[in-house]
Amino acid sequence: MKLSEVKSAKGATKKSKRVGCGPGSGHGRYSTRGCKGQKARSGGSIPAWFEGGQMPLQRRIPKRGFVNIFKTHYQVVNLDSLNAFAAGSKINRGVLVEAGLVRKAADPVKILGRGALSVALDVEVDAVSLTAAEAIAKAGGTIRLLSGERVPGTDNREKE
Repeated sequence: MKLSEVKSAKGATKKSKRVGCGPGSGHGRYSTRGCKGQKARSGGSIPAWFEGGQMPLQRRIPKRGFVNIFKTHYQVVNLDSLNAFAAGSKINRGVLVEAGLVRKAADPVKILGRGALSVALDVEVDAVSLTAAEAIAKAGGTIRLLSGERVPGTDNREKE
């Protein structure tokens, strides 16, 4: 066997389509574009959503409501997930990302009140629900909101 004798396996390679190279090529005359019309011309392409001049679907269907682009989308963590941490530990976005409870450290986090909390934790997040705040306080923990707003269910802001 010589290097010049090595060939690809049968069916592994395919000849390129040679368009407009006479009747013998099988792609002559109209060059695979069919007869006349917009799609036969050079640069002639129709957008995928075009419906031939008919009123498009996205304009026929009525619109309802709106999407608030300024809405804050929180990553939520429930109380029952926080039981995995040791008592007295400080909980913030970075710790929650390492634990796999939230995905991104850059996005805001909100603690929700599903489940029961059995350990006292020092929680530092962006938002907390009223039931979660009560449960954390009842367990002997503290809450500090990064936004500086007051903690739900308390008269004033937490001491920093």
